[in-house]
Amino acid sequence: MGTTKTEIFTSEQNRLAVQLKAIAHPARIAILQELIKANACICGDLVEELGLAQATISQHLKELKNAGLIQGTIEGVSVCYCIEPKARKNLQNELNDLFSSYQDKNNCC
Repeated sequence: MGTTKTEIFTSEQNRLAVQLKAIAHPARIAILQELIKANACICGDLVEELGLAQATISQHLKELKNAGLIQGTIEGVSVCYCIEPKARKNLQNELNDLFSSYQDKNNCC
């Protein structure tokens, strides 16, 4: 089985790939949308809002947190999650940079 060659790519390319892979699930997009809408959210609220099992929500939150897209703080027996501001800004800038030089041409492909 072949190995990935992440070392041949820049740290920015690798970070962007990790973040986009974490986002590449509809439940995680829904979680991010809820966190953005609420500006903070406790995991139990996500279960009620999305209709997914607690264990499923927790797994998706773990993936988003591991990718650095969200952060959590312990409040009693619950963890309050929110968007990680620096990661959000960096991701937005990197996606803007990625597509900013694209020129739409009618006769492409």
